[in-house]
Formats: sequence, C-alpha cells, structure tokens
Amino acid sequence: MNRLSAPWVRAVLLAAAAFASLATHAQPGGGDYPAKPIRLVVPYPPGGGTDVIARIVQERFSALLGQQVLIDNRGGAAGSIGTEIVAKSAPDGYTVLFTLSSHTINPAIYPKLSFDTAKDFAPVGLVASLPQILVANTQFAPNTVAELVKLAKDKPGSLSFASVGNGSPGHLAGELMKLRTGTEMTHIPYRGGGPAVTDVMGGQVPLLWVSIPAAAQFVKAGKLKALAVSTTQRSAAFPDVPTMQEAGIADFDVDSWYAVFVPAKTPQPVIDKLNRVINTVVKEPEIREKLLAQGSEGVGGTPEQLGKVVATELVRWHKLAKEAGIKVD
Repeated sequence: MNRLSAPWVRAVLLAAAAFASLATHAQPGGGDYPAKPIRLVVPYPPGGGTDVIARIVQERFSALLGQQVLIDNRGGAAGSIGTEIVAKSAPDGYTVLFTLSSHTINPAIYPKLSFDTAKDFAPVGLVASLPQILVANTQFAPNTVAELVKLAKDKPGSLSFASVGNGSPGHLAGELMKLRTGTEMTHIPYRGGGPAVTDVMGGQVPLLWVSIPAAAQFVKAGKLKALAVSTTQRSAAFPDVPTMQEAGIADFDVDSWYAVFVPAKTPQPVIDKLNRVINTVVKEPEIREKLLAQGSEGVGGTPEQLGKVVATELVRWHKLAKEAGIKVD
C-alpha cells in the first residue's frame, strides 16, 4: 500500500494544508483584506476641506473595497491629534489616515510631536490637490490684495487672519503673506475650516486662509468674498480670482494636497490594494466632477511618488518656518 494513501497521513496533510490556508488569510494583506470595516481617520472636524474631500471619495472606497469605510473625525492641533491615533494603531490596514499637507508642515513648527512623520507612516497615495483661498468678511473694506497690504501697512498689527489651525497650509500661507509683504498680522488658529468660516462670516475675524472646499459654497453664495488663491495657477473653480503672484506678491506658492497614509510596517499588499482603489476612484468622471466643484483636482499616483512629496516638503517647510520665525509650543 502506498504510504501516502494511509488515512492518518492524508488527514495530517489535509490539516496542514487547511492550517496554511487559514494562516495566509489571517495575515494582514492576505487575499481576504479587508475582512471588516475600515476606520478612515480625518484629523479635522466635519465641514472643513479635508472632511469634504474625504466624504466625496468615501462611498466609492467602500464599494471597491467591499467593506464599509467609516469616517472618524478627530480634530485638533492642526491635525496632530487624529494623526497620532493612526501612528499608534496596529499596522493592519484597518485604521487609515486621510489628511492634508499639514502632515508635512507640523514637524516644522511643533517641536514636541508624539510621532515621527517620516518614520511612523507609510504613504499610500495622493487623492487630490488644490489651492488655499484668501477670503474676507463681506464688510471688510479691502477688495484686493493690494488694498489689504496697504491697510496692513497703514495700521500695523491691527489686522488678523484665521486658519484651520497652527501648522495648516492656511497658516503657512498667511505667514508667507506677511513675510513677502513686510506686514504684521495676527494669526488666529481654529480647530477646523467649519468653525473658522463661521466666525469670518460673522465678523469675528476679517480674513481667512483656507482650502477651497471649506469656503466654496459661501463664496458662491456671496457670504464671503475671495481675494486670491495661493498657487501659481488660478483655480478652475474660481477662474476670476487672481493668484497671489498676479496680485503682486512675488515668490508665493502654497499647494494643498489630500492623501492617504497607514501606520509604518503595514503589509505591502494592503498598501498596494488601497493605492489601486485610490487610483481607480480619482479617475472616475463623477468623482472628478465632484472634486472640481470643490476647486480640487484628482491626483493619484504611486506610494513612492507620495513619499517623495513628503520628503521634499519636510525640508521646504522647515526652511520657511525658520525664515519666518514660526514656532508653536
């Protein structure tokens, strides 16, 4: 009799094969990922630009992954609170960070972050990119950047500008504006775009640098007035709003992006699957139209490309923070 045909041998072989199959599928990144809902941490409150963009892609992420993708808003400290949650989560693909470019700004101005932006996260992919927009209360006298600069110089220190928080792209845009124009303005940090927009419309603060999605509907409704955008190209959503460079402010460029990260040591198959989903979603015409309506453009690309963006900007923002003397305790 063939020894391999013995019942006990066959039983052992079948058990070993079953165990190997179970082990493979139990591993993060195995063929069954995701096997349960995914927590998408948005480190800003509801209503802000990051939250708006996340909700545009959330449903399609869920459909393509075959599991619910649940948004968990954890605002505060310019994104640092929610980001820390992801940094300390298990690297299994079930806690994912959806954030904006403050991810590379915070290390330049917060000396005591509880995580290492370069080492504690693995890049997955860029989702969208857009300018910051400088908006003002409708009763604010200046209607152009030139008029704003003149007022700031005539009354030094009398003006203030809001942002979604210390370390946000809007904060950096405001500091760069001060640096390039030789003016003094007070920065008022908020805990997200929603609260900041509300206070600027209410007149508590005259100016706000914020991502376009947080302000778009209010500008279109005439509840805020737009003075400029922060990038070197005009926004497709607001083609009549000049760039800061067109407004006479040389060497001015602050680009905001939204991207997905996971904790470091997340298995590569998980990263690759999430990246494929991102690239599929941002190419869909309906999603592209929704993003464009918010003044943003779908990006996509590889994890390596996002990694290069992070590495470049960590250096760039450290340089600007030092030059402008920006530091938050």
